[in-house]
Amino acid sequence: MTEPTHGEAHGGALAERLNWLRAAVLGANDGIVSTAGLVVGVAGATDDRDALLTAGLAGLLAGSMSMAAGEYVSVSTQRDSEKAALAQERRELRERPEAELEELTELLERRGLSRDVAREAAVQLTERDALRAHARVELGIDPDRLTNPWHAAWASFLAFTAGALLPLLAMVLPPAQGRLTVTVVSVLAALTLTGWSSARLGAAAPARAILRNVAGGALAMGVTYAAGSLLDVAGA
Repeated sequence: MTEPTHGEAHGGALAERLNWLRAAVLGANDGIVSTAGLVVGVAGATDDRDALLTAGLAGLLAGSMSMAAGEYVSVSTQRDSEKAALAQERRELRERPEAELEELTELLERRGLSRDVAREAAVQLTERDALRAHARVELGIDPDRLTNPWHAAWASFLAFTAGALLPLLAMVLPPAQGRLTVTVVSVLAALTLTGWSSARLGAAAPARAILRNVAGGALAMGVTYAAGSLLDVAGA
């Protein structure tokens, strides 16, 4: 088998970067919607700037920490599964190398190679690095690039925080009479951008993604504002 070309290597790296970028866009989107819903809901009940700032900061910190913790736990579980799969593959290669060679041959055959070519490729890959060959072909894992839970946690924390700052600042910085309008317009504009970005990263038509994003954010703000207004009317 030939060494991977520069184009193939760059393609894999590009796919990984796009995945991270897509996760960042979605994390920012979560920060925008959840914090906007929170501060708009509080604004329905009170126009006190301190109350709005306190609620917004609490929502930002709680949301970003929750996102980070969730990503850390999720990716740690994935990493543990990857390491366990590699350990099992290593054990099988040690205990039954011929069966593993046959298995690799069959996997390569399923990818369109003839029996003879698949066998030769399997032999060469096994002689070069049997574990790496089985990890990539059989398990879809790159042993040198296992998922990192800390990277995922920090990325989620920063993305959520960046998104949450927009509705928070839009709510507390303008004067009282204009802050709700500024917040709603800013949030809907930001959701249009994140909807367009997520669609472009997924090679999908942007119009539907933008509509879903904006409609979801508008619904969240409408519901929480109504709830806050009802609490204000009830004197809660």
